[in-house]
Amino acid sequence: MIKPAPVRKSVTVEVPLDKAFDVFTTGFGRWWPASHSIGKSALTTAVIEPKAGGRWYEIGEDGSECDWGEVLAWDPPSRLTLAWRIGADWRYDPALLTEVDIRFVALGENSTRVELEHRLLENMGETAEAARQAFESERGWSGVLGAYAAEAKRYAA
Repeated sequence: MIKPAPVRKSVTVEVPLDKAFDVFTTGFGRWWPASHSIGKSALTTAVIEPKAGGRWYEIGEDGSECDWGEVLAWDPPSRLTLAWRIGADWRYDPALLTEVDIRFVALGENSTRVELEHRLLENMGETAEAARQAFESERGWSGVLGAYAAEAKRYAA
């Protein structure tokens, strides 16, 4: 099997570095697309616990929680690395490990580039290329970062 390339996406937001990190992390539930849910109940919010080892999960309308992974690196305001433990079948798999690394780069006092890399897709085995194509699509990381950028813009207004 050929090792799939990581998915790399970026977006620039017109907010300071620390605010860009804060909107992405503590504000995660405000901007994460509700359609991007794996729980049995409709998503009401999604959470990134603000510490290395913290949980990354969603909460459904019925109060149920569904894990997505955990925080591997928490380095505010410049870096966040998350364990993505969701397979190509869109189910949580605690044995699966791919990583979503997000870096925040100050471009100026009120401008930040957010760089996302989803790597280790080869750990998905035979479904790796299908997953990569989903992550590369407009409904994938591009759309997710677009939702984040819209929230950052509301914050800046």
